[in-house]
Amino acid sequence: MKFLTVVGARPQFIKAAVVSRAVRSRIAASTDGSLREVLVHTGQHYDASMSQVFFDELDIPKPDHHLGVGSGSHGAQTGAMLERLESVILQEKPDIVLVYGDTNSTLAGALAAAKLHVPVAHVEAGLRSFNRRMPEELNRVMTDHLSTLLFCPTQTAIENLRAEGLPHARRAEVNVIRTGDVMFDAALFYGARADGRPLPSGFNGLHGKDFILATIHRAENTDDPVALGRLLEALEQIGERLMPVVWPVHPRTRHLMERHETLRSICSRAQHLRMVEPLGYLDMVVAERRARLVLTDSGGVQKEAFFHGKPCVTMRTETEWVELIDAGWNVIAGTEPEAIMTAVEKMLNTYLDPAKQPPLYGDGHAGEAILETLVAWAK
Repeated sequence: MKFLTVVGARPQFIKAAVVSRAVRSRIAASTDGSLREVLVHTGQHYDASMSQVFFDELDIPKPDHHLGVGSGSHGAQTGAMLERLESVILQEKPDIVLVYGDTNSTLAGALAAAKLHVPVAHVEAGLRSFNRRMPEELNRVMTDHLSTLLFCPTQTAIENLRAEGLPHARRAEVNVIRTGDVMFDAALFYGARADGRPLPSGFNGLHGKDFILATIHRAENTDDPVALGRLLEALEQIGERLMPVVWPVHPRTRHLMERHETLRSICSRAQHLRMVEPLGYLDMVVAERRARLVLTDSGGVQKEAFFHGKPCVTMRTETEWVELIDAGWNVIAGTEPEAIMTAVEKMLNTYLDPAKQPPLYGDGHAGEAILETLVAWAK
């Protein structure tokens, strides 16, 4: 069996590392040579701090194909990926194309495969924010409806697919499988490698002290200077009134701040918001484990906070990971500074016992479950 894996962005590197590790383990134990993974990197994240460091730290094999697409508008980026992926799929002739998550690389991989009548498998299927203004929501919905194998991390994801008519009575080949979450696998396996590592260099002086770890990367927050400025003011106020805030800044966001006078002014005045370079996966694990609280607009980071026993405040009006809200480990704050401050104060004053966390995301063997399903499907 040959399957072609499409990745392009930080969250996908982490997820793909889990399945690729399971593949290599199975190949090492086999003698028939029937299993092969072809890895394609679209180049959606191309900065070394957002790409190569993850391949190095997570032992991801060197991509068989690097498309070098780079940044651009959603349409231009997705179109360039689609064109180049079509050529790769025609060349490699895989049995199935495996895509992860909800980025433009995800949608391009699914579209390219489906148009060539190659089955699609979607890892992290069934997630819904129900906000169609998010490009990620459009990507995940369309990918799910193009897919043959839908690997769901939670029961909620399965119920979301059922509400949309999946699996469909007229598409008998479609299978919906609850596997657990590959990011939980990653947190367990690679988190052990982070044991004993010091805080990254940008966190100088914070060892043994309370701090809040913040991430901002959603397009609706970073592409709008007014929205981003409002969030920066909120982080600075939290840092002043509660405890220091550390923010690893995405290169694209840093470029935007450098070009915009108001954002430059806010950053120059910030005394309690520490802006650092992007973190590799292991450094991010260390920072999440040491932080008192995680403040984010990322879907994946919400879960990582939970995996490492930290409360989370989400700077959005919705989330795909509703289980975290129901369990009390996450709260939706919106994007207004005072509401964010209130939510942070509430979560800092709420006792959460990691030893009593509910088992929301599987048993840490999602990668193996996905691989076993792929192999069984191919027979």
